[in-house]
Amino acid sequence: MISHVFVGVSNFDRAFKFYSTIMNELGHKLKFCEADKAWAGWMAEGMPRPLFLIGRPYDGNAAGRGNGQMVALLAPDRRSVDNTYGSALANEGSCEGRPGLRAHYHPDYYGAYFRDPEGNKICVCCHDPAPQ
Repeated sequence: MISHVFVGVSNFDRAFKFYSTIMNELGHKLKFCEADKAWAGWMAEGMPRPLFLIGRPYDGNAAGRGNGQMVALLAPDRRSVDNTYGSALANEGSCEGRPGLRAHYHPDYYGAYFRDPEGNKICVCCHDPAPQ
């Protein structure tokens, strides 16, 4: 259903450092980085889509976050949710919701919420039951 997600950033170097750490925690690979054009993209191993992209807005205006907009990244397990959240906060991210179960979504929904250094809201979540 999703081809790609593009998150606008103003400070590409800072954003690239932040998202490189996050994507590494989730096991995603850098598909490209064109620092001179201020954009980069990641993908899941062996999958051409979807892509997660960051960069300066195409129209040249300042990047801005939208109220109510959020990107949710799928984690392979709950431990990855915890690790990604920790990495986000260690790399200039801010907390929007600690890792934990959120049964009001469904009984196995385990997620964490944070903002990147520019204020974009990101979720990382796992929908699988806890391992036995």
